[in-house]
Amino acid sequence: MALERLQKILARAGLGSRRECEEMIRQGRVTVNGVPAHLGVRADPERDDIRVDGRPVKIPPLMGFALYKPRGVLSDPMPGSSSPTVYDLVPPVRPLYVVGRLDARSEGLILLINDGELAHRLTHPRYEHPKVYHVLVEGRPEAETLERWRRGIFLDGRRTRPAKVRVIRYEGTHTWLEVEMREGKKRQIRRIAARLGHPVRRLIRIRIGPVTLGRLKPGQWRPLTEQELRQLRSLKAEKSPRSRPRRAEQRSAAQKG
Repeated sequence: MALERLQKILARAGLGSRRECEEMIRQGRVTVNGVPAHLGVRADPERDDIRVDGRPVKIPPLMGFALYKPRGVLSDPMPGSSSPTVYDLVPPVRPLYVVGRLDARSEGLILLINDGELAHRLTHPRYEHPKVYHVLVEGRPEAETLERWRRGIFLDGRRTRPAKVRVIRYEGTHTWLEVEMREGKKRQIRRIAARLGHPVRRLIRIRIGPVTLGRLKPGQWRPLTEQELRQLRSLKAEKSPRSRPRRAEQRSAAQKG
């Protein structure tokens, strides 16, 4: 059985945030197989009879959108801001969770899906899902500079994880790079490029995990395909690579066994 925390199931069903769903459980409004639930209960939404105020809880099928976020559009609403957000550009489906936030100056692929847990897995660097960017930088970085980027540099007291960086083409005194990375510190690409002496002039994300930007233009969106949804579902079952024993630890355990 695929057991999940009850509040996560309720949140996936669009009944509120996890905290709001926890409050529903505390209030005695939730039952599992006819038994009043309490915090800490786990259930299988495909097999167990879960009800809120006597009404069955139904988990909607996974769906979502691929969006080309234009520059100037926010990834999330900000209190007091009148700037448009990605939610203004896609159909008004709720709940929708953003995968792959971009700052207002950046553009490109953002996913909006109706599964909060999957959105977390796709976003959190622990799960090492690759994101690919096309980046226009000032100047023409030397091979040694690009190698420093690939190995990682220190930001906020920690070395960034290795990245794939290659030159796509030169454009006058500027250079288009393709950068593939598996972590996402705030404005990481911009900060690294500036530290290496080649500030970013334009940044476009073209891939998140198995989903690509394709032919979308700024402001355009499309539904995720069935194949993409299947690929995303498969990612949900994967364990974090960082949670797996290291080879040395595995060898040691085998020797002890």
